Amino acid sequence: MKLMFSISLFLLLPYCTSQTSDVIIESTPASSIGGVIQTELEKTVFLVCTLQSGTHDDKELVWLRNEDAVDLKDGNKENRSSVCISPVIIEDEGATFTCHLKSNASNKASVTLNVTYHTNISGLEEVTVEDEESLVLQCHMRANPMITSVTWKLNGSLVDLLTSSFIITSDGITSKLQINKVERSLHEGLYQCTATSPIYGERSKSFQLTVTEKTLKFPLMPMIAGLVVVGLTALLAIISRWRKIARCCK
Repeated sequence: MKLMFSISLFLLLPYCTSQTSDVIIESTPASSIGGVIQTELEKTVFLVCTLQSGTHDDKELVWLRNEDAVDLKDGNKENRSSVCISPVIIEDEGATFTCHLKSNASNKASVTLNVTYHTNISGLEEVTVEDEESLVLQCHMRANPMITSVTWKLNGSLVDLLTSSFIITSDGITSKLQINKVERSLHEGLYQCTATSPIYGERSKSFQLTVTEKTLKFPLMPMIAGLVVVGLTALLAIISRWRKIARCCK
C-alpha cells in the first residue's frame, strides 16, 4: 500500500465521519453514516481531514492508520491534511484511519475501510503422485465477503465422497481435497475447485492429476549401515588371514 499526501483541494467530498469534535474527515468514495468506506482492491481512497471553526492554539493535525502514525509532509499538517491510499490492498481491509489534533488527541474523527475482493484462485496446476500414495489438493478461500460455497469436481462431475475415498475439509480459509490412498483407475484426471462469492460470482482452479507406477523404495540408512558392517567384517577377515600367512612365512 502506498500512502500519498497532498494539499490540493478535493471538491464536493461528502462527509464520512461522525462529527463529535472540531475535526472532520471527508472522503472519496463516500462513507456510510457509521464512517465505513466501501472500496475494492486496486482502487484509490482519498481522505481529507479539516479543522473546523473554533479557538485552537495548536492547529497541527496528526493521522493514524490503526495505531501507527502516518508520516506527513510539511504543508500537509495544519488546519487541513489529506491522505491518499493507492492502490487499496487486502491488508487495508478493516484498517481505521484517525485524524486528531496534535495537542488534543481526544479531538478526533475516524473512518474504517471495508475492502471487498474475490478469492485469488485461477489457472491449471500439474500434479503427479505415485499409485497408493496420499494426496492433498488445496484451494484458498480468503475473500470479503466470505465465500458462500466451494465445490470439487473430477472430470466434470462432483467428487463422490462415498465410493471414491475422497475427504473434503475446510477451515474457512482453505478447502482441502484429500485422498489417503491413490488409485489410478479411480483418481486420475482433471480436478476443479470452484468458489462462489455472493458479489463476484464463481472463480475456479484446476488440477491435472497424473498417477504413476509405484516405485520400490529401499530404506537408505539401514542399507548404508548394513554395507558398513559387511565391509568392516570383510576387512577384519582379510587382516586376520594376512597375519596367519605372515606367521607361516617366518
